[in-house]
Amino acid sequence: SESRPAVLLEPFVHQVGGHMSMMKYDEHTVCKPLVSQELSFYESLPLAMRQFTPQYKGIVSVHLKKDSLGNPTLIASPSLQTETCTRLDNTISDSSVTIWHKCKWAASTGTTSEHTLVKRSHTQLTKTFKDSCLGKMLLRTDLQYHTDSLLEDAKRNQPERNSYNPWGLHCHRQHLNRMSSKHNENKLHQFLLLENVVSKYNYPCILDLKMGTRQHGDDASEEKKARHIKKCEQSTSASLGVRICGMQVYQADTGHFLCKDKYYGRKLSPEGFRQTLHQFLCNGNHLRTDLLEPIILRLKALLSVIRKQSSYRFYSSSLLIIYDGQEHKENTAPLDNHLPFPKPNCTTSHSTNHSRVDVRMIDFAHTTFKGSKCNHTTYDGPDHGYIFGLENLIKILQNISEGK
Repeated sequence: SESRPAVLLEPFVHQVGGHMSMMKYDEHTVCKPLVSQELSFYESLPLAMRQFTPQYKGIVSVHLKKDSLGNPTLIASPSLQTETCTRLDNTISDSSVTIWHKCKWAASTGTTSEHTLVKRSHTQLTKTFKDSCLGKMLLRTDLQYHTDSLLEDAKRNQPERNSYNPWGLHCHRQHLNRMSSKHNENKLHQFLLLENVVSKYNYPCILDLKMGTRQHGDDASEEKKARHIKKCEQSTSASLGVRICGMQVYQADTGHFLCKDKYYGRKLSPEGFRQTLHQFLCNGNHLRTDLLEPIILRLKALLSVIRKQSSYRFYSSSLLIIYDGQEHKENTAPLDNHLPFPKPNCTTSHSTNHSRVDVRMIDFAHTTFKGSKCNHTTYDGPDHGYIFGLENLIKILQNISEGK
């Protein structure tokens, strides 16, 4: 099909968990390396599950390219079919961020076809970029991340950009290094295009939960199987059927995002898990009680759907709980800006208004089900390990809601 302007892929700035790099394609779309089992899941997704998964938008070809400094970058080469698919839910046909990407791409390649684009009014482009969602986030001076137990680089330095979640940048670097060492620049790779489920939030607070009592897929080697079984036994995966894989929560009293990574989540006891869940709902000033009921209702709706999915096993998949750290004025309790960060306890906000929340299942590279092209093992009944985790998660949130 007809080829379209190339898109420079960049790290997805709100990736809080996982090990595979998630990249930003456009304002409403992210992409990740294609795994045939995950593609099979999205292509045969049951209707009842669609509200709980990102919208699948197609496949795009991606290749490695060195920039002017010799650093590896990823370039997506969308077809007309791909681009039409990704823009179904977009109101703007060519976002300022995409224009910015094209300029960078044109500047690095020096191609004549894009030369006029580079000559576009710098003032106009800068203003448009600053007004875009990503531009506001990247250029926001008051937005910082408080990194608690997050990875440092080999020289023990903090991540370069404190406006990024350090975990996403860490995954992106690792992914580029792996690709550079294994493949040449001409090789085309296929990436999945998926809905960016946090694009509508100004200050996205995200909890990434690894669900179920088993994490290894049917295709895992004996070594990998043993490694995953040990991780489950030594974490809340065994006792609760769920463990924290990553988190970012906006702290209104400081303007920081508090971040936790998967290594933090693995060490938690069941009580530590409960406390971290409480912390995820605490904005530094008060507990967001307005979020509890809508989250619980959404989790119960998901539980009802999962119970009906016979033969599905969601091994190693995650569940995202998302809300906006920017409260509506009527939901905001009086702020006490004289207390240090982070505060050990939160007072309670007694708002009756329901804030917008979202619950989404992600990461289906090891998901198996009857009829899957990539699977030879068939299971009967629903995924009881996943159900066990959901039931415990709901129970803990109900206890927090009741002040226990």
